[in-house]
Amino acid sequence: MIETVKEHLEKVAQFQAKGAEEIEQFRISYSGKKGILNQLFAVFREVPNQEKKEFGQILNQLKSAVSDKIKILKLGLNSNLSSGIYGDLSRPAFPSSLGSQHPLTVVRNRIVDIFSQIGFNISEGPEIEDDWHNFTALNLPEYHPARDMQDTFFIQTDPDILLRTHTSSVQVRYMENNQPPIRTISPGRVFRNEAISARAHCIFHQVEGLYINKQVSFADLKQILSYFTNSLFGKSKIRLRPSYFPFTEPSAEVDIYWGLETEVDYRITKGTGWLEIMGCGMVDPNVLKNCGIDPEEYSGYAFGMGIERIAMLLYQVNDIRMFFENDIRFLKQFKPTL
Repeated sequence: MIETVKEHLEKVAQFQAKGAEEIEQFRISYSGKKGILNQLFAVFREVPNQEKKEFGQILNQLKSAVSDKIKILKLGLNSNLSSGIYGDLSRPAFPSSLGSQHPLTVVRNRIVDIFSQIGFNISEGPEIEDDWHNFTALNLPEYHPARDMQDTFFIQTDPDILLRTHTSSVQVRYMENNQPPIRTISPGRVFRNEAISARAHCIFHQVEGLYINKQVSFADLKQILSYFTNSLFGKSKIRLRPSYFPFTEPSAEVDIYWGLETEVDYRITKGTGWLEIMGCGMVDPNVLKNCGIDPEEYSGYAFGMGIERIAMLLYQVNDIRMFFENDIRFLKQFKPTL
C-alpha cells in the first residue's frame, strides 16, 4: 500500500488543469466522500501496528500535497481569469526593472579611476573626527579666523569632537602613519552647517589628493591638474588664480575653459567661458611638520574638489538637492558611461 500512496504523490505533483471544471474533478477524486484519500484512510485502520507509523506519515504527505495542489491551481486560475490562461506561478508578478548607479557614485568612481591609473592609492578615515586632525594639524590652531570659513557640526557633549568638514583630515592621518613618497586620494562624505539650497547642502562629497616627495614643485601640480581635466572633461586648458587655504602655500583656485558654444555655456560660466572646479596648492611646511615629515627634505602638493559640483557640470543638473531626494525618475537616467 505504501507504494500505491507514492504513486498517487507523483500523480498529484504532475497534475495540471486547464480550467475550473478539471480542478473540481481532481478535488472530488481525492477529497470527496468516496475519494482516494478516504479509501486509503479506511485501509489504514487495518494496517498492522508495526507498519502504521510509516504508512500514516506518507498518507499525511499525500493529504497535504492534494490540499496544496488544489490551492495552487485555484490561485493560478483566479490570477488569469481575464486572459483565460493558466500561468506559471513561479514567474514574477510584474517585470523587475534594473536600477542604475547613483550619479555621485558614477562620478566618484571615474575620478578615482583617473588618479589610480597614475599611481594614486585610496585612503579613508572616520567621519566623526577630532579637532587636531580636522583643524589644528592643518595649520588652523584654536581661534584661527579661517575656522569661520567652515561652519562646523560639533558634538555638544565634547567640543573636541565634530563631523569632519573636509577629507583633509584623512590626509593628516595618512601622513602620520606613512613616510614619503606619498601619493593618495581621499574620497568621502563631509559635513557643513549650512542652509540647504539649490547650490549648497549640509552633506556633500569630496575627493582630495596629496603627493609628498623630494623636490615636488608647483609645475608638477599644474601638470597633474591638466591631465585630470583632460581625462574627465576632455578639456586641458586651465588657469590657476591665487587664493588662500590655511594648509597650502601658495594656494590657487583651478578654472577650466568650458567654452561658449551654447546658451548653457554662457549661463554656467556667466559669459566668461571659464569655470571653477577645485582648489589646490603646495602643502604648507607647518602641516608637514605637524604630521612628522621633515619640510626641509620633502615638499608636496594637495588638491580638492566637490563631487556634487563635478556631477552638476557633467550632467547639467542645476539643483544639488536632486542628488539626495532618491527620486527614481531622476536617478534612472544615469549610467556609468563617463
